[in-house]
Amino acid sequence: MANVATHRRTAPTLTALSAAEIAALALSLAHLGAGPQAATARRALRTLLDTVPHDDVAGATLATLTASLDASTADRARVVAAAISEHRVVRLCYGDAGANVTIREVEPVTTLVHRDHWYLVGWCRMRRGVRAFRFDRILAVESTGMPARPRRADRYLPFQRRKAAVHAGGPAHTPMS
Repeated sequence: MANVATHRRTAPTLTALSAAEIAALALSLAHLGAGPQAATARRALRTLLDTVPHDDVAGATLATLTASLDASTADRARVVAAAISEHRVVRLCYGDAGANVTIREVEPVTTLVHRDHWYLVGWCRMRRGVRAFRFDRILAVESTGMPARPRRADRYLPFQRRKAAVHAGGPAHTPMS
């Protein structure tokens, strides 16, 4: 008989994930698209998140975290994620809620999900302040190659108090750096 090790199976213990860890997993899943591994991974994340009590806002946020992005949004998300990791400025063609289109240079800091939308949060050079840009309103994005000043993500989260977590109704965010 071949070498066979036997052991009793024990139930895994669940460790609570931080909002940043959940968002990092979700953004990684968003890049996978709609393949079979992506569907399995999303189902696993949903199962994990179902064990955490949450309100309607957190529920909508968690649903967004576990949904795949369409192909063009996923492409833009990859550019943004690389720019955050590499501390590079991005140039956005952005359409705001009023359908006004602007070209902006942004020093990306983090991404987050709030309710039904993914956001890029960063220092907008045009507005000279912190801004959140909805991914579905980013019409185009490119890296400028220019270095961006490294910034702490916890100082750039527009929708939450500094230490709020997803289960408390705040957005999930990932520093990605």
